[in-house]
Amino acid sequence: MSAWRFAEMLVNGLEVEVDVDQELVEETLVPALAEVAARPRAHRRAFAFLVGPPGVGKSTLAAVLAEAGARRRPAPIEMDVVGIDGFHLPHSHLTSHHLRTAHGTVPLSSIKGAPETFDVEALARHLAASADDDVVWPTYDRRVHDVVPGTRPLSADLVVVEGNWLLLDEPGWRDLAVHAHYVVLLTGDPGLLRERLVERKVRGGLTPAEAEAFYERSDRLNVERVMASSDFSKVDLTLVVQADGTIQQGEM
Repeated sequence: MSAWRFAEMLVNGLEVEVDVDQELVEETLVPALAEVAARPRAHRRAFAFLVGPPGVGKSTLAAVLAEAGARRRPAPIEMDVVGIDGFHLPHSHLTSHHLRTAHGTVPLSSIKGAPETFDVEALARHLAASADDDVVWPTYDRRVHDVVPGTRPLSADLVVVEGNWLLLDEPGWRDLAVHAHYVVLLTGDPGLLRERLVERKVRGGLTPAEAEAFYERSDRLNVERVMASSDFSKVDLTLVVQADGTIQQGEM
């Protein structure tokens, strides 16, 4: 029987209550990351990618892994956790630039979260530079809905990088996987993700109607694009979020 723990954590600027399966974290995920950290490699730093569609809980799981690694005995694992959301283009850019879509020309801010709203070249540069150097990464604060430059210094030799598009098989994005030493896919039922994404937007200040509209205009398309256009052949471990919020090992 798995042991359960409830905790309050700050994730992307928002306080969230997380329900953690300690057995999965402490007996599967943390040992896997410890093995990755111990492997011989050409560069100082090892990267583990945590990838999956929006709303599935990547940021929360990554934060839990860092805490569990620090508590591990007799050999704690120091790891840094960073998200690619810090590489969103600034909100001022998203509101002033547009993209031509099948439904007409729209401001990038209306599809925030899509690959086109990220600076993937900056992300690639940070991954390459961080292989051996202590680089400061940008973060994303959901309270202000914008990036915060230069706020997340890396010092650990193991870094968990979480994001929707890390395995996207499209120009610019497909080259990122060369940096990954281990890849975890976290996925879930689209209906569950819809509920979570709408709730997230409401917590961020939108009305329920605005949150539903944003889901249809942006989040739903991103969920579908992640699942249809990612190269999941690079995945080492698949996890599936259940309807009750628990996480189980699964298969693609």
